Amino acid sequence: MMAMVTGYWVTQTVRAAALYQLADHLAAGTDTPDAIAQAEGTDLGATRRLMRACASLGLMTSPDGGTHYSGTSLLSTLSKDDPNSLRGFAISQASPGHWLPWGRFPDAVRTGRHQTKAAHGDEIFDYFAKHLDEAALFTESMGNLSRAAAEDIAAVLDTKGVTLALDLGGANGQLVRAMLKVNPDLHGGVFDLPHIVPDAAAAAEADGLKERFTTVSGDFFEEVPPADLYVLKYIMHDWDDDACVRILKNCRASLEEGGRVVVVDLLIPEVGIPAIAPMMDMNMLSMTGGKERETAEFDALFAAAGLRRTKITPAGAFAVIETVAV
Repeated sequence: MMAMVTGYWVTQTVRAAALYQLADHLAAGTDTPDAIAQAEGTDLGATRRLMRACASLGLMTSPDGGTHYSGTSLLSTLSKDDPNSLRGFAISQASPGHWLPWGRFPDAVRTGRHQTKAAHGDEIFDYFAKHLDEAALFTESMGNLSRAAAEDIAAVLDTKGVTLALDLGGANGQLVRAMLKVNPDLHGGVFDLPHIVPDAAAAAEADGLKERFTTVSGDFFEEVPPADLYVLKYIMHDWDDDACVRILKNCRASLEEGGRVVVVDLLIPEVGIPAIAPMMDMNMLSMTGGKERETAEFDALFAAAGLRRTKITPAGAFAVIETVAV
């Protein structure tokens, strides 16, 4: 229980370790608190204490009692360039955009209403539009989560014969880029808000996919461009049922004949089974007014939007839920 109650201490310690690039400094051989404090412009005493705490969490080790340190594989996940990086997720989840609404979590339980507007005066995506530094971290965090699952999802999602696949709300396009790598004949792209799509275009160019990649800015509550495969990865959980149906109806309206709408999301398991989905559901309760859903709840959304579920395939922690037009 003490570990549960003090969990936020760890959250902010990890955030600081990521912000002040401890993983990168140690990997480069800058291995003393003095040198890191000088490089980052942080207080020396506080930096020593931070690194000592990180060692107690298993993020680093010190062979000489705190003079020199080396990072562990766990700390490496706080490096932006690590293949398993969670740097963006670690920083964004503990930054004001998420942190302050979570501070009002009892109000969310009492009222059943998310607390982002109460904390910030804006809904979370409007907040990000005004705080581009945090928006960039959130985009990075979505890339962190996508990177771990993108290859698994791309491996189970059949794209043979697909003319155009659009990743709706796809951030930096991690998933659709993985799909393009698996299928060299596929064309794909990201449909997202105007301040998001430049990151996707840059990432696609860096991957050598520019010729087969497109970006379109817009609002999926208004309309979506025509395509024969839409992928909604980690989108549905952000919104309440009415909003989800509106998004899905827009997909249904623009879906090319014979096309598919694919939802990639967490599924709530049976009560009592340890899983990330029930805790992510608490995050949605605090942040967005959305929720994680059971299979039957997804089926109800699909039916209301004129879609029918045809297949569910596991991909890591996610479920790849395929639907077609009724």
